[in-house]
Amino acid sequence: MTTIDQAGTFTLGDRTVRRLGYGAMQLAGPGVFGPPKDRDAALAVLRAAVAAGVNHIDTSDFYGPHVTNRIIREALHPYPADLVIVTKVGAKRGPDGSWDPAFSADDLARAVEDNLRHLGLDALEVVNFRAMLGDGHGPHEGSIAEPLSALVGLRERGLIRHIGLSNVTAAQVAEGQGLCPIACVQNAYNLAQRGDDALVDDLARAGIAYVPFFPLGGFSPLQSKTLSEVAAGLGAAPMQVALAWLLARSPNILLIPGTSSAAHLRENLAAADLVLPEAARAALDGVGADRDA
Repeated sequence: MTTIDQAGTFTLGDRTVRRLGYGAMQLAGPGVFGPPKDRDAALAVLRAAVAAGVNHIDTSDFYGPHVTNRIIREALHPYPADLVIVTKVGAKRGPDGSWDPAFSADDLARAVEDNLRHLGLDALEVVNFRAMLGDGHGPHEGSIAEPLSALVGLRERGLIRHIGLSNVTAAQVAEGQGLCPIACVQNAYNLAQRGDDALVDDLARAGIAYVPFFPLGGFSPLQSKTLSEVAAGLGAAPMQVALAWLLARSPNILLIPGTSSAAHLRENLAAADLVLPEAARAALDGVGADRDA
């Protein structure tokens, strides 16, 4: 299996992780709800990721709910010493699979305790607060001081070590930094969705990790002629090129592509070795501008 370049690392909290990690979201059932179709395959892909050098796994107890964390524990516990598991709180799943806000102090304490129990940990390395303001889809302005203060209290109790933010605006990041050190920001960002360009650069200057989700932005590579053409010219898959572009975009970007397939995992990890020629990067840089036009 392709292994990740050992030099491609960044500090997350106070731990060094390889920049290409793994997102566990797809290990749950359809709609990130219920059990996976093939639990053995889910266990196998996690073990294969760690064997290939992945030491940053992103998860949440509201995936399933409780499904991905239990699978991670079954597959990997006792955990390798260098493995950093990052989880998130701020939402819960309804009986119908809905994604509902859950960021009262009691909600957050319960979520942290659930993550600890299901992962089999005494403390969580990084907990991202996912801001579910407005309609819950995409960042919406509004104060996050109250829920973040509750997480600071849980950190002071030793239940979590570092705090991150997800689905937030630049103003909310600034507000958060006034309350506690922010280990990372996890937002939607990719070739087509470039609204966080300035935030990525600001965080890089501050030494804070930026973790994009939806690396293809919910659109098929075939809907981006430029991405497809660049990928064909490099003899690579469009997803590999999209991931390689993110790695090249800024040194503080950490990737968490998810898959339930060992073959797809190998393809994703190979993106770490894909060097984009200057002309390819210039063409890809224009994809976001083309889609905004």
